[in-house]
Amino acid sequence: MDGSAKYCDWIAVDWGTSHLRAWAMSDTGDVIAHAKSTNGMGVLNRDQYSDALIELVDAWLGSTITPVVACGMVGSRQGWVEAPYQTVPCKPATDHLVKPNSADTRCDIHIISGVKQDAPADVMRGEETQIAGFIAKNPNWDGVLCLPGTHTKWVHISAGEIVSFQTFMTGEMFAALSEHSVLRHSVETSDWDSTAFEDAVADAIAKPERLAARLFSLRAQGLLHNLSNAEAKSSLSGQLIGSELAAARPYWLGQNVAIVGADRLSDIYAHALKLQGVVAENTDGEEMTLAGLTAAYSNLRETS
Repeated sequence: MDGSAKYCDWIAVDWGTSHLRAWAMSDTGDVIAHAKSTNGMGVLNRDQYSDALIELVDAWLGSTITPVVACGMVGSRQGWVEAPYQTVPCKPATDHLVKPNSADTRCDIHIISGVKQDAPADVMRGEETQIAGFIAKNPNWDGVLCLPGTHTKWVHISAGEIVSFQTFMTGEMFAALSEHSVLRHSVETSDWDSTAFEDAVADAIAKPERLAARLFSLRAQGLLHNLSNAEAKSSLSGQLIGSELAAARPYWLGQNVAIVGADRLSDIYAHALKLQGVVAENTDGEEMTLAGLTAAYSNLRETS
């Protein structure tokens, strides 16, 4: 669908660091239209958020007030307004909504709060909405959610609540190492080597303390033994994800596991888990985001 819509009952918004995505929604949770822009948190000052939103959704607004439910970095300290964190254990993305100041009276805007954990210290923004969406679609499910990305989350879910979670900077480390380290010369390729990935995962899980040495060895193997870029890139991914799995073992070992994210990265995590005997259910990240925003909107209607 394009960005045009004759009407909508409410607007769902996922506002991250680099992108703004919006959906014109019906009361029943159907998508009428969608639109996106590059006006993410990273390029906006606090007084620019209202204009950035209206520029994207103006065609969907009528003469009546339209509810808008937003999640993501828009509620961070650097965002439109800081939406205070809920503390685990908690039900995510339900009744903790914050209203920012808006110059446009056609919108009634609500921003979903993130979630925090005091010990060990951890935070999330945006993922709580995906988690709420998964819980809404799987109300009796207990287990662990893996949300792979720049900062991968492992989240223990029980009785519809986030019990605990842990974040790993695996995606950011992969990007930094492949783009800004000596390994950038070794991993410049779009090809993939499954065997190299599998071997690296097994090696990292067995000996995670050797990660730093194993990573430099990828460069040395390329110089001395003609290790291909596909093998090096796949091994880099396997070493990082394997080390993450070793540290996150208390979360996935003996648990029901579901993965929420983009197809390609979710498939990689699912494959790594399968090597450990864990069959994980893959779910679409965007679908869970919309389901979570819809759950928050439904709760907002019931309580307003």
